[in-house]
Amino acid sequence: MSTNSNKEFISRSEADTEAFAADLAASLPRGSVLALSGDLGAGKTVFSRGFARGLGILEPVSSPTYTIIQEYPCPGGGWFFHMDLYRISDARSALDFGVDEYLEDPEAWSIIEWAERISGILPPQTLHLRIQILDGDARRITVG
Repeated sequence: MSTNSNKEFISRSEADTEAFAADLAASLPRGSVLALSGDLGAGKTVFSRGFARGLGILEPVSSPTYTIIQEYPCPGGGWFFHMDLYRISDARSALDFGVDEYLEDPEAWSIIEWAERISGILPPQTLHLRIQILDGDARRITVG
């Protein structure tokens, strides 16, 4: 694992990505919202799985592509909301299922895959992460 001053992290494996995400989860307070972007297969769900581990969640974490959202109780209290908006066309569609209630929950950590589909309604304090495929299993994760 390596980082530099540009808020970039280079992951060499899924395990690296999960470890980075777990460390980030441990440093963020409840109420945090993370917007993930990147191509299909970039590792957004791998990142989310690692983030969940950092919150102490041990159950399997998979992509909620068809369910749109999965809710996980955190062992220390609060919730982890994992959203995949790939099948959502725009912010209005997301508001129809109540995305705003999840994003505004002060007792939860929320990760949104394909967050660019609702960029206009994301909270101002949202942490944006972009995952780019490099070579093989290598990924560049840009935070900011």
